[in-house]
Amino acid sequence: MPRLPLGDWVDSAVNWLQDNLSWLFNAVSWLVNHLYDWIFDVLSAPQPLLLAGIFAVIAWWLRSLSAGVLAFIGFALIDSIELWDHSMQTLSLVLVATVLTLVIGVPLGIWAARSKTVSQVFRPILDFMQTMPAMVYLIPGVIFFGVGVVPGIIATIVFALPPGVRMTELGIRQVDEELVEAADAFGTPPRQTLLRVQLPLAMQTIMAGVTQNVMLALSMVVIAGMVGGGGLGGDVFQAIGNVNIGLGFEAGISIVIVAIYLDRMTGALGQQVSPLGRRTLAKAREMASGVAGLKVWNHRPQPVVALVGVVVLALAAGGIGLFGGSDSGTAKVADTQNVGHGKSVSIGYIPWDEGIATTYLWQELLQERGYKADVRQYDAGALYQGQANGQIDLQTDSWLPTTHAAYWKKYGSKLEDMGKWYDQTSLEVSVPSYVKGVKSMADLKGKSKEFGGRIIGIEPSAGEMGLLKTKVLKAYGLDKEYTVTDGSTPSMLSELKRDYQAKKPVAVVLWSPHWAYSTYKLTKLADPKNAWGKGDSIHALARKGFTADNPTVAGWLKNFHMSETQLSSLEAEIQKAGKGHELDAVKTWLKANPGQAGKWAPVPKQNKAVAAAVAKEAARPLNVAWFPWDEDVAATYLWKEVLAKRGYTMNLKQFDVGPMYAALSRGQLDVQFDGWLPYTQKPYWDKYHQDLTKIGYWYGPTSLEVAVPSYVKGVKTYSDLKGKGKEFGNRIIGIEPGTEEMNLLKHKVLPTYGVDKEYKVVDGSTPGMLAELKRDYAQKKPVAVVLWSPHWAYSTYKLTKLADPQKAFGSGDKLTTVASKKFPQQYPQLTKWLKNFHMSDAELGGLESQIKKAGTGHEEDAVKAWMAKNPGIVDKMAPM
Repeated sequence: MPRLPLGDWVDSAVNWLQDNLSWLFNAVSWLVNHLYDWIFDVLSAPQPLLLAGIFAVIAWWLRSLSAGVLAFIGFALIDSIELWDHSMQTLSLVLVATVLTLVIGVPLGIWAARSKTVSQVFRPILDFMQTMPAMVYLIPGVIFFGVGVVPGIIATIVFALPPGVRMTELGIRQVDEELVEAADAFGTPPRQTLLRVQLPLAMQTIMAGVTQNVMLALSMVVIAGMVGGGGLGGDVFQAIGNVNIGLGFEAGISIVIVAIYLDRMTGALGQQVSPLGRRTLAKAREMASGVAGLKVWNHRPQPVVALVGVVVLALAAGGIGLFGGSDSGTAKVADTQNVGHGKSVSIGYIPWDEGIATTYLWQELLQERGYKADVRQYDAGALYQGQANGQIDLQTDSWLPTTHAAYWKKYGSKLEDMGKWYDQTSLEVSVPSYVKGVKSMADLKGKSKEFGGRIIGIEPSAGEMGLLKTKVLKAYGLDKEYTVTDGSTPSMLSELKRDYQAKKPVAVVLWSPHWAYSTYKLTKLADPKNAWGKGDSIHALARKGFTADNPTVAGWLKNFHMSETQLSSLEAEIQKAGKGHELDAVKTWLKANPGQAGKWAPVPKQNKAVAAAVAKEAARPLNVAWFPWDEDVAATYLWKEVLAKRGYTMNLKQFDVGPMYAALSRGQLDVQFDGWLPYTQKPYWDKYHQDLTKIGYWYGPTSLEVAVPSYVKGVKTYSDLKGKGKEFGNRIIGIEPGTEEMNLLKHKVLPTYGVDKEYKVVDGSTPGMLAELKRDYAQKKPVAVVLWSPHWAYSTYKLTKLADPQKAFGSGDKLTTVASKKFPQQYPQLTKWLKNFHMSDAELGGLESQIKKAGTGHEEDAVKAWMAKNPGIVDKMAPM
């Protein structure tokens, strides 16, 4: 029978969905991410024991005093084993998945209960969803939504949805028909019958479905750890991958505590909201009231008391400063070493020893250079998919061209190859040296019983495993005699250790370099037929665009190389330190290899003379003037952030233009960055220039103009304004009076074109002019406003700059830094930096846009965000 290409059809469908519905997947991803972030922020805000107290009060109210005590003990245990943050991540995942599952499942269950046809259609679909292996849902989740929490939550929703639908339908169908008929007989509308009769009576069954949803969600988010879902699932995945029994038990007991708490709370809540459940609880309390001990432990407070308890704990957290907190875990970096300035870099790895070693090595190097390095373990497929989607920045353990050939073929066009850092690898099967007569692959023939008919493998997705199964064994006629056991690198090493100690024959999949060869006496089986092919090189890979975003880090990686001695010794140090202490091992290794960090991640050497000058200047605070023109706000806050990183303190003071020049001339201010010279601010410069210093211009030339919306037809030049005064209300909306642009417009430009009698220039302010433009533009009303270039308004609105063929506005200005007379003597190094300061159209426009997007009061945050997109700007503006 010919093979049905079902898999190919599914692949084609998935590709079509990716190409045509990516906007939908992005929207869903945005919604789910924001829901998760919001819930996690709430759960991670209080100190752990305080939130445990809140959970305990809720348990006390819903169940009993004993439940509250046990809940507190359980969550305190989670905190004591340092898995609190991961537990809150898992709880956030479960809550988001459960809420979305109920939002979808309950209405579908109601629909199925009210229509037999819908119920019959749903039944096979729900059967399919429940019986499909849970891990399969991760595959489309990763493809459509990338790696991280979103695919985990989406897969959880799909997996946990059927019980919610089924139990809602069952609960409504179990409501006594006579009650429904009685409601109908009294003329109750169907909606009211549903809300007031069927749902209340079905609530206990529906809540049982909610409990099932929660439990299934918990089981699924653990599996989601394979695709970077984080939380306790990530710990379980790491424990399995590394055969770490301790971590596995700690993560497992944490999951059990969270599961029991959620199960008991949802069950108790189901009884509280159901009339039948409340009657059952009342009978149980009546029976327990006669026993003194039970009465105490079964005590439940009134809802108001419980609410007050939760509120008091929450207020206590805020009152004693327990919410939020500082990031004490972030190491302080010397300014001379701070290349990254807090920029985040994500690194993924699969649990292969050289990958673990180099990943944690680069985490430490990047953190020493001022970056925030986020490290997560992934399955190989999820790692490559995440990089291709742009969600993971780096990986350091790509074996090319053979082992990871399939992944490179599929995702290579979306990745950047940083180059090979190790070039002496080989793939092989190895046996202990006490196994006699087995020196080559051919020697394995006829000895399968001795080895249990199996070769212990690693991750099934590894290219080495594919080569062994499909090529190497066949080349030596061993494919019928041996089975390659899928597993993981740590499990293979665990099997090797166990059998080696027992002196049992064992054949394992290995590669060189590997620390196992220095730990055990092993024989690499020769490959005279060259079935394994040429050895791989180990490459570092980055997502597309990483080099443009992080040129410094990319340069470091491209020059990164390790010798076999260095790699083996680092791997050995990590093995010696044990699981969970990889960073400590890296730090120990770097101390034993001084200068290596500087070689792999070099930083520019600081000029001692410049450093001394900066230290002297920075002791005196800078008084900087600014006025609310967009380019001035941008330049001022940019310099404030840059100089803060060089140790300067900048005091900002807002002024009108005239008073600012007067204060600068008297030495009350040190500098301002927005001198429009030689024209716009000419009167002020002429008046005060003898007591001022012109440092230099940083942008130019500019242009001054009047602009109108492009929907205003027939107005392209100032001459076109003639005779159309009524259309514009006989006015031109101006900015601050006294500026040279306003003076030029009133006394020269308008008379030159003969429209000075027809139009009045309205004095105001830049924000007032922009507000008027926004209002009239939204209403499609004709409006003429005073503008200049550059200005973000031209990218926000479609405007026409009125042509000035008679050059009445004159030539354009240059944006100039103007300082007090003594400024060059007081700040000689800063003066040099300011003289060399220049911004392009793209840089200034991008910064202005970022500040406008952030809004008033968030200028510093906007500047930081812009600087993160422009790495190296600090060293460019203020080189040391």
